[in-house]
Amino acid sequence: MWPVLFSFYGIQIQSYGVSKALAALVGAFLLRKAFTRLGYGKDLAYSLVLWATVWGFVAAKIYYLLANIGHFSWHMLGGSGFVWYGGLIGGALAVVVITRRHELPLGVVAGAMAMPLSVAYGIGRIGCFLAGDGTQGQPTDLPWGVAFPNGAVPIDVPVHPTQLYEALGAFVIAGILWWLGRRWRPVSVFGSYLALSGLARLLVEFVRINPAALFGLTEAQLFGLVSIVAGALLIIQDRRRSQPATSELSPTLTATGVGLP
Repeated sequence: MWPVLFSFYGIQIQSYGVSKALAALVGAFLLRKAFTRLGYGKDLAYSLVLWATVWGFVAAKIYYLLANIGHFSWHMLGGSGFVWYGGLIGGALAVVVITRRHELPLGVVAGAMAMPLSVAYGIGRIGCFLAGDGTQGQPTDLPWGVAFPNGAVPIDVPVHPTQLYEALGAFVIAGILWWLGRRWRPVSVFGSYLALSGLARLLVEFVRINPAALFGLTEAQLFGLVSIVAGALLIIQDRRRSQPATSELSPTLTATGVGLP
């Protein structure tokens, strides 16, 4: 593993932090391009990414601390220990506040952010893999099993590199969202992000080491199911709204009464 990329005058530059910074930069670049197509200012894209990142990390850390309050220690306030769904909640709240402040349609902004968010998540998970942050999976004898003897959470036996599974899934999802973005309305694109990312997390948890929380499912799997359902409902609702009424489809027939009961 490569938890420390290099040292600069005695200061260690860690892969975990670099990956998070790179994820934010790439996400901002992609969102700026999306906002340019929509006619929104590029500065707004940078502001959204900045505050969503800041409050996302704050919420992810708070969620982690609350989840581990029973064995709290001061080292938990350090650079590791974040929960993705806590970050998603915090980032989402920041986006809602900013879009309301600038009087932008939340659905359009959410749809524009879906693909950049998935790419950023994939980059971040690569950083977690390089750092060996302890989010790996169960022991495996598959040829791509990886040991993390020098990781932030050392482990000497080959395990599922679930960080890479999630990174690959995130990039595939980003490609699907890019394709859907040319064909579907923004709300449906964001709903697809919720559904697909929830499905990816649900599946990868089967080879993770997290304990079951309810009905034999881990906490992450339960959140994944909620994300899938929420995404599906958004898509269904948006697709229904996008269907024109009968009077819009055939005004002549409606006016003459043809085809009406």
